[in-house]
Amino acid sequence: MTPGVELRDLTVGYTHRRAFRKRTVTEIAAKVNAVARRGELTALVGPNGAGKSTLLRTLCGLQPPLHGRVLVDGEDLATVRPADLATRISVVLTDRIDPGLLTVRELVALGRTPHLPTGARLSSEDRAAVDRALDAVGAALLASRQFGELSDGQRQRSLTARALAQDPSLLVLDEPTSFLDVPSRVELVDVLGRLAREQNLAVVMSTHELELALRVSDRMWLLDADRTLTCGTPVALAESGRIGAAFDRGRMRFDPRRMVFDLEAEDSRV
Repeated sequence: MTPGVELRDLTVGYTHRRAFRKRTVTEIAAKVNAVARRGELTALVGPNGAGKSTLLRTLCGLQPPLHGRVLVDGEDLATVRPADLATRISVVLTDRIDPGLLTVRELVALGRTPHLPTGARLSSEDRAAVDRALDAVGAALLASRQFGELSDGQRQRSLTARALAQDPSLLVLDEPTSFLDVPSRVELVDVLGRLAREQNLAVVMSTHELELALRVSDRMWLLDADRTLTCGTPVALAESGRIGAAFDRGRMRFDPRRMVFDLEAEDSRV
């Protein structure tokens, strides 16, 4: 598989600047090295507060790294112009959006904006790209409906279609299954895996749906509470004991053989 995105000795976090005070730096994760390949679905998992969203924001260029590099298709993001970056990376965040009275087709068409000269209208090629994106996520029948009328699952499909319309090489999604019911979660993650394979995309998503990620992702990035990133296949991470070490709580224990969490029986003396 071709590397889609590479993290090289990457340190992520925040720089705090206050008037008349010395600059302070807060590191979230340090010296991270990882690869997300084209044609694969990579799931970023970890406990709450481990820094998954910060890592994703740095990965897609929304905030600068404190140290190290992010490479997309071999090119350092720090050297890419913002206008060009928007044609390579598509992002779907957890923020709820309100596009007013836009239809789904009009929303998805916004994904073509990075490819258009200022003030230009959609060409036939752009409209075809919008149609392909709608078809790819199974949202063609939603095209004429207003976005505000949709269910959460339909909205997430529409936002994913907008991201696809950009024709990116890297698709980044922060908690795409949030607010979805169980069938919609499974359907969406299945769509993301299929898109990675069929369109040769590097797809990276953060998720709290650990058991689902273990079953459907090709590769996992596990960001521990101690801010250490471990990479590998779901089976390799499960068998290594890293999943259990990161997520076991109280009576809840991870079973690496069955790839699920179980509750241990209560002590009979209690």
